[in-house]
Amino acid sequence: MNPQLFLAFVGVAVALACTPGVDWAYSIAAGLRDRSFVPAVAGLCGGYVVHTALLAAGLAAVITGLPGLLGWLTVAGAAYLLWLGVSTVRSWRGASFSGQSAAEPQLAARQFRVFLQGMGTSGINPKGLLFFVALVPQFVSPDAALPVPLQSGLLGLTFVLLVAVVYSCVALLSRKLLHSRPGAARRVTLASGIIMVALGLVLLAEQLVPLAAGIAWQ
Repeated sequence: MNPQLFLAFVGVAVALACTPGVDWAYSIAAGLRDRSFVPAVAGLCGGYVVHTALLAAGLAAVITGLPGLLGWLTVAGAAYLLWLGVSTVRSWRGASFSGQSAAEPQLAARQFRVFLQGMGTSGINPKGLLFFVALVPQFVSPDAALPVPLQSGLLGLTFVLLVAVVYSCVALLSRKLLHSRPGAARRVTLASGIIMVALGLVLLAEQLVPLAAGIAWQ
């Protein structure tokens, strides 16, 4: 792998990971709400591992080459973000930030649910798929000793590692700064839910507005 290309990719990946978005919103909400934010961050990373596997297998390009399938994925992702955001908004008033532990079976079930929600947040988002398809191949060197699929996989896993560090810092900082301020923490949780809803609506509009315009034109 070309070292210069790899360093350039790391710089771009860090910039993207540090850009606030729905992943940040989910990390902040988990940092404030849950005793451990590790399941949430692991879930977000798991979604990007799925994207990496699709890219390395060559399936990501196939999916993006099917506009109909990508459109349905976008609608599904938008619906999921809307559900997750509405759930966060509805729960913000009664949210507890005391960090008290629950019963072990209940805690394990909740952590697994949080992990799956995080995986869905990053994994079902078509924007993540397009990011891997549009960006990662630009940093793959056809002349390198490593095969292209292996280079793609290494770049994807590098991004996963970077977002794991960034999202963990985001969740930890939100806990440290706001855990002793319940009022501020609830407002931030509410804002996180609103961000998820807003991004879900944007994704939905990207699909419905062109469709409505096409119907009106006919």
